[in-house]
Amino acid sequence: MSTTPFSLAFSTCPNDTFIFGHLVREPGIEAHLHDVETLNRWAFEERFDVTKLSFAAWLQVRERYELLPVGAALGRGCGPMVIVQRNTSPDFPGCTVAVPGEFTTAHLLLRLWKPDIQTRVFMPFNRIMDAVAAGTADAGVIIHEGRFVYEDRGFECVQDLGAWWESTTGKPIPLGCIAARKSLGPERIAEIGRRLRRSIESAFDNPASVAEYVKAHAQELDDEVIRQHIKTYVNPYTLDLGDDGRAAIDVLQRMARQAGIIQ
Repeated sequence: MSTTPFSLAFSTCPNDTFIFGHLVREPGIEAHLHDVETLNRWAFEERFDVTKLSFAAWLQVRERYELLPVGAALGRGCGPMVIVQRNTSPDFPGCTVAVPGEFTTAHLLLRLWKPDIQTRVFMPFNRIMDAVAAGTADAGVIIHEGRFVYEDRGFECVQDLGAWWESTTGKPIPLGCIAARKSLGPERIAEIGRRLRRSIESAFDNPASVAEYVKAHAQELDDEVIRQHIKTYVNPYTLDLGDDGRAAIDVLQRMARQAGIIQ
């Protein structure tokens, strides 16, 4: 196994720390953990050799970053949700919507669903529900662990953007991916992909081996929320995008281009 050093960046979310939990222990790995929107923005600067990205961001840096066939957050029943305070009826498209980052797939899906929403405020994903509760935003787009706790916090879902996507396209929803700088060369990129796949398989075989690492970085510390998060976002597509996964990405790219969101 090669020990050539490379920089690796991913989010603190349980699905990412689960799949990278073994890889970060290998020699030569320089790991950086940041919010996914931060990673999206830094990808435009090619700051890291290998990075987690929203698919929406990858579509804009795909000439410089090679999509890995492993590590993706892609599936069914796992999309972003538009939430509001319970018993309220926001006026779409006239309301203010809090969004977890300009280059997130959540933002792209919101624009595809309601292209006429004018007022979108961007903030870290873990501040969305607080903004809606405080009235800073009329609605919010939640991702990650938010889908498992929003009802307990007094919110209701007015649109599951993943369900909208699936009913519109028939495809699983491509949320996030792992990509490598093309300048690394095809051999190194393929090797990194194999190492990541081994890391994922090791975590699947023995979840307890990465449990402490996952919990150390999680926003929601409840064990059941963490378990549900991993079960939802880490699935067979994470091991291999396959033809179905690649077709879903193609559809996302086509719809984004037709909407004038990407070139």
